[in-house]
Amino acid sequence: MSYLQAIVIGLVQGVFELFPLSSLGHTVLVPSWIGGNWATLVRQESLPESPYLAFIVGLHLANAAALVLFFLREWARLFYSFFRSVLRRRVETSTERLAWLIVVATVPVGILGLALEHEFRILFAKPLAAALFLTCNGVILFAGELYRRHHQVPVPEPAVAPSTAIGGGSTVPADGSQSRDIATRFRDEHIMAIGEDAEHQLSQIGFASALWIGASQALALLAGISREGVAMVGGLYRGLSNENAMRFAFLLSTPVIFAAGALKVPDLLGHLGNGIRPQVVAGSVAAVVMSFLALAFLTRYFKTRTLSPFAVYSLLFGLASVVRFGLF
Repeated sequence: MSYLQAIVIGLVQGVFELFPLSSLGHTVLVPSWIGGNWATLVRQESLPESPYLAFIVGLHLANAAALVLFFLREWARLFYSFFRSVLRRRVETSTERLAWLIVVATVPVGILGLALEHEFRILFAKPLAAALFLTCNGVILFAGELYRRHHQVPVPEPAVAPSTAIGGGSTVPADGSQSRDIATRFRDEHIMAIGEDAEHQLSQIGFASALWIGASQALALLAGISREGVAMVGGLYRGLSNENAMRFAFLLSTPVIFAAGALKVPDLLGHLGNGIRPQVVAGSVAAVVMSFLALAFLTRYFKTRTLSPFAVYSLLFGLASVVRFGLF
């Protein structure tokens, strides 16, 4: 594996793990479309011991690190609330209930992942299978969006903040205050708690629903099915908005992604990591950078937008890949 391949695949992993589009499917399909020794990497995934598979799953640690840092305040609140409820032996607040919902939702996908992850990835991490499952992912996203349109309030239009024009068409806030420093603005807008109102709505979905949504994440063991996508659709079916469904999907997926990556650390430290450890570092850096950019985009996008474009992309790229790898 070259450094160029490691960085490109790290960029793909960083984006598509967090978009509802399946990182595993794209780390199979993108190299396969490129061909040559890129496609050779993918063929190695079918081996019982695959350095490329260890590399891909190891990149999950980069995704998990980005998720934790991005929602650092929220995770601090959840950890504190969880242990406080354990010591008190009862749940009193929305944050405590949400923490327990995440624990409950993580159990089924954790058990299924431990039991089936390796076998499923060897069996289905092939271009044609990934193409078929990516097409199915598009159908799942469309189903979730259709349900939301028929059962929930329409997505709000983007709000336009009031401003006062200054000569030449530039604007400043209506109250005349200066724009804040970019780093401070990013911290305040992104590295922050989710908010009490959102926490309250998320905490009301119920333990049975959390268990069901958590179990549905096991579909991501099939290359082409998105973990975030199926979790978001599950949230939509439980009455969440697109924005809160996304938040719940990210919270649910963080421990699962982290565990998937951590389980591959012994492989990367062992013989499967020989010759690719520097590439793992390069790919992980690329994945972290793209994960932050993806999170910054998605947290804004789902305030006023829907799953439809992701569904269309999944269907088109999936069907094109079915033709490419099924007929040629």
